[in-house]
Amino acid sequence: MKNPYVLDACGLIAFLSDEEGSGKVESLLKKAEKLECVVYMHQINILEVYYGIYREDGREKADEVYDKILNLPVTIIEKLDATVIKEAGRLKAVHKISLADSIALAETKIRKALIVTCDHHEFDVIEKNKELKFYWIR
Repeated sequence: MKNPYVLDACGLIAFLSDEEGSGKVESLLKKAEKLECVVYMHQINILEVYYGIYREDGREKADEVYDKILNLPVTIIEKLDATVIKEAGRLKAVHKISLADSIALAETKIRKALIVTCDHHEFDVIEKNKELKFYWIR
């Protein structure tokens, strides 16, 4: 599909919490509804969102948000194949990023997509290498 994007946890959190940059995520999701693009998200990155909400607000709120995520026009990647494992492992080793971030970036690279994020702290150095393309929401 044309115009692929991979949504990382901080991008989804910004959208769900109506933080700065949420409008850019909302715009992408509206395009995905119209099949003008595809927005992917790995279930490991959804887990990041779920456990953060669970820790802060409890199970009921986490379950509510999880159900909301499942109803978004996002293609959830459930598989962790060898190609992703190897690329995520390389990215994690080279850039010393979290496991979940390495999976999101590996999916981005393999799918020739843009990573939808606001995580400058983790990704600015990686962007400088021009190895991946970023869609910064703020």
